[in-house]
Amino acid sequence: MAWHDVTRPLTGRVVVYPGDHVPSMVQEDRGRYLLSCLHLSTHSGTHIDAPSHYIRGGAPVDAIPPGQLIGRCRVIEVGGNETEIGAGALAPALGGVERILIKTWFSREQVFREDYPGLSHEAAEAVAEAGIGCVGIDSPSIEPYAGEGKVHMTLLSRGVAVIELLDLSCVEGGEYWMVALPLRLEGLDGSPCRVLLQDTGPW
Repeated sequence: MAWHDVTRPLTGRVVVYPGDHVPSMVQEDRGRYLLSCLHLSTHSGTHIDAPSHYIRGGAPVDAIPPGQLIGRCRVIEVGGNETEIGAGALAPALGGVERILIKTWFSREQVFREDYPGLSHEAAEAVAEAGIGCVGIDSPSIEPYAGEGKVHMTLLSRGVAVIELLDLSCVEGGEYWMVALPLRLEGLDGSPCRVLLQDTGPW
């Protein structure tokens, strides 16, 4: 079965949300070996949001159960150029699965745009009510740029792991096996992650 890497390369050219740090890498040649120093944020590139990203005292990224991030996954393709994805666009595809990744037009973008697509509050409620344990999206944030945090709060307060800034351009909508693991950053609010999908469905 084929594997698909749906992680954006983590470079100084990756899409950066306004106010976040631009990743930088410095590599030193020490003669017998190379050694690199990285400067980036916990939300650089393709990354996972932990509950503590928005909830004071919430669980950190190293406390997210690996089982939420590994297993059957459904990629949901959402058409149109709207900045807000409504519950109706997701509801028919939320049954019988615990992990979903939302593919929009943003997968082909290489620069930040304020009109990126995100979930409406109603869509976030639908995801949480459906018992989804992990939701990912290819845009810079799970909620629209004009959002005030309600989408994050709705999902993270229900224990839903959030993955942002995926590159889903190499996969179609359908069923996959997902592996999405953050770094074990003790006590922190998120982490860059590697996300892989394997062709295995449908079940």
